[in-house]
Amino acid sequence: MQLTGPKGRMNTITLERGAEFHSHKGMIRHDDIVDLPDASVIANNSGEEYLALRPLLSDFVMSMPRGAAIVYPKDAAQIVSLADIFPGARVVEAGVGSGALSLHLLRAVGPQGEVHSFERREEFADIARENARAYAGTHPANWTVRVGDLQEELPNALEADSVDRVVLDMLAPWECVDVTANALAPGGVVICYVATVTQLSRTVEELRRSGRFTHPQASETMVRGWHVEGLAVRPDHRMVGHTGFLVTARKLAPGTALPSLKRRASKSDFSEADMGNWLPDMGPDADPAAWSEESVGQRVKSDKILRKKAREAGRIADHRAGIDSAAPATTITPEDSGE
Repeated sequence: MQLTGPKGRMNTITLERGAEFHSHKGMIRHDDIVDLPDASVIANNSGEEYLALRPLLSDFVMSMPRGAAIVYPKDAAQIVSLADIFPGARVVEAGVGSGALSLHLLRAVGPQGEVHSFERREEFADIARENARAYAGTHPANWTVRVGDLQEELPNALEADSVDRVVLDMLAPWECVDVTANALAPGGVVICYVATVTQLSRTVEELRRSGRFTHPQASETMVRGWHVEGLAVRPDHRMVGHTGFLVTARKLAPGTALPSLKRRASKSDFSEADMGNWLPDMGPDADPAAWSEESVGQRVKSDKILRKKAREAGRIADHRAGIDSAAPATTITPEDSGE
């Protein structure tokens, strides 16, 4: 359940008979919540009122334990829409992170679809599995998580031309263009989520150079809330601005040559030398090792913190499943679970 206090602070708890929710303002017994209808108001022992709701998926992913940075709901919604993730689809995801995007993909494909996730780091895979188990109550039967490099694992895991959609949320998606093209059925969609302009440029250029995809389309999504109260109607002071870029393209049929885009001659025309100056692994002095999490500004967590997050996610999942009913109820807030 999600308990929202008078100041808008949200607390996500797992209900358990005999347990209690405590804040610095008072206490609420879980037993008093269990039989209430969804979207009810309940007061703690000091009279402070809380709104009790079942959390939406977007609420859950914002409050769950994180190992890697999550794909925010605004971007997950765009991925589901732009990639046309449909019920029954077979989807490949590379870079499972903390499992936020995986949960959105699983909901979109439905029980008849399949999501095959690939993750290089075992710690991230563990956190994602436990978060999915905590949300669904059990490990989703149509979700497979493999630890390893997509380029090596995907050809062995799924047959060629059998995948409907590929979602790449990783440091260097351009390295996986060929293996993605081999796995996708003609007309299938690849969508890449990247954080920086240099990653965006490198990904688009590799998709073009491959000759196996339609012209890539790039975009970003910004969400700005509004304060609406009486005559005081204005934008919120804070907004969710840039989180990442999305690049989409569709696989061409075998032997298809994509027509060149017709455009006027422009001063923006560039050469191979120009690309080498702009992107570190292209040009005469190419350095593929220049791309790293640190170089693109990603925050890297220690193995110790990742193991802690995995244990935290596991405790939440076990608690929901009733495996350890004697354990204290777990309370998570968005502020507590940030990176």
